[in-house]
Amino acid sequence: MNNIDNLKNSLRQKGFKLTTQRRVILDVIMENQGKHLSPEEIYDLVKKKYPDIGLATVYRTLQLFDDLGIIFKVNFDDGRSRYELHHDENHQHHHLICLKCGNVIEMEGDLLENLEEIIEKTKHFQIIDHNVKFFGYCSKCRINH
Repeated sequence: MNNIDNLKNSLRQKGFKLTTQRRVILDVIMENQGKHLSPEEIYDLVKKKYPDIGLATVYRTLQLFDDLGIIFKVNFDDGRSRYELHHDENHQHHHLICLKCGNVIEMEGDLLENLEEIIEKTKHFQIIDHNVKFFGYCSKCRINH
């Protein structure tokens, strides 16, 4: 849901407005797609555009956007929550996580589609979604590892 008009309608239908603070936070997230920013990183970037904003406002807005399905929280098992825009995909994409520098690389495409079909047929289990994380070393860190 990258369209601002769709976002405004979604917020309005649920009784919320696209305030200046919310708009700036959304702009920062959209400008940094694929970077999987933490709330503190989002706050630092938003503060450059809107110096009066508080960290609590950023947290509340991220929670609201997550609740509305505009963004979703991603956990890479590093003790920090990160956020990314919700993609209009049936499944989440997969992530490659560097154990040295913490870089996160998105893998496009559903690598497990065939496996899901096998599981659904053999185990009679309806899969709604999955989340796959691969841990290793990125090209920069691999050389020094």
